[in-house]
Amino acid sequence: MSKTATKTAVVSGEQKLHAAQKPASLDVSTDWIWTYQEEPHRTRRHQIIKAHPEVTKLCGHEPLTKWVVLLVVSIQVATSYFVRDYSPLSWQFLLAAYVIGATANQNLFLAIHEISHNLAFRSPILNRLLAIVANLPIGIPYSASFRPYHLIHHKALGVEGLDTDLPTRFEAIFLDSVLGKAFFATFQIFFYALRPMMVFQIPMTKLHLLNVIVQIAFDVVIYKTMGGNALMYFLISAFLAGSLHPCAGHFIAEHYIFEKHLDTPTSSDPNILAAETYSYYGPLNFFTYNVGYHNEHHDFPAIPWSRLHKLKTIAAEFYDPLPYHSSWSWVIWEFITSKDLSLWSRVKREQSKKVTTAAWTKEEIGDVDEVPSKKTL
Repeated sequence: MSKTATKTAVVSGEQKLHAAQKPASLDVSTDWIWTYQEEPHRTRRHQIIKAHPEVTKLCGHEPLTKWVVLLVVSIQVATSYFVRDYSPLSWQFLLAAYVIGATANQNLFLAIHEISHNLAFRSPILNRLLAIVANLPIGIPYSASFRPYHLIHHKALGVEGLDTDLPTRFEAIFLDSVLGKAFFATFQIFFYALRPMMVFQIPMTKLHLLNVIVQIAFDVVIYKTMGGNALMYFLISAFLAGSLHPCAGHFIAEHYIFEKHLDTPTSSDPNILAAETYSYYGPLNFFTYNVGYHNEHHDFPAIPWSRLHKLKTIAAEFYDPLPYHSSWSWVIWEFITSKDLSLWSRVKREQSKKVTTAAWTKEEIGDVDEVPSKKTL
């Protein structure tokens, strides 16, 4: 079950001024939850830095990340070797792919997410190369494309036509049923992989080409040395990592509006910034680079996974009142079965309106020039 912490936060006058308007209705309908206000993370970031300037010392790279990546890549290669003689339809193969492979590949998805913010090395190019290494057991090259789309998601949270984390109207209309939502949750890895290219395309770069070449070379080596089943293990693991797997619950938990299912501050306390992002503080963060600390991550994308809990502790008066999930598995179940939740349950901003996005430093996102704007696409 999901819940919120006790509402005893110290709320500043500035926070009252920026308190978000409550949408007129959160009923499942044929439209999104529209807002014309800036996303809440920029406001909260400024408030936290003003109240606790020491949080900026948490920013920087985490040297442990590269070793975790190499360990998980090694685990996946070793497991693919051990299952190479089993049929992909056998219970032994599928159990290994679900329990070990999907968990490991979800970890690698989120390693790439972490690395996209230049949080593994000081050097941008070393971060790009490590992301390509993390990509290897996933079987399909995507790390080079993920970064620009993801940084735009941060810079333009909820902005229609820019934030490719948002479902399209086509998805929302045709999957607006229990069966449709079950289909979406089962195959969401494909939606997240294909949707960005349908919203807008980013230019091909030498990094994309390197990503493709290295991935194909790795796949060929695996196929030649261990056989097709070993390669199939990687692909099935990647599919299950983005399907009905507990760790995959974070995809839905992060930004879908669960207001009717949580005792949210926006329901009764006008002083708290409206929730467009939900955190999760449970044990699965151990496998997922603390991606559950999602409000904290959006507030300070320059703080690595290993120090997000310190941010929450230091700025407790800002985070304790916010609604949070305590189970990603519950999130998936509730999303599928509840009539009040659907792909429409997302906050959107029109690109044509004046939307203030986060003013990041170069250290926060690395090479700012690599992030394309809509005008250049």
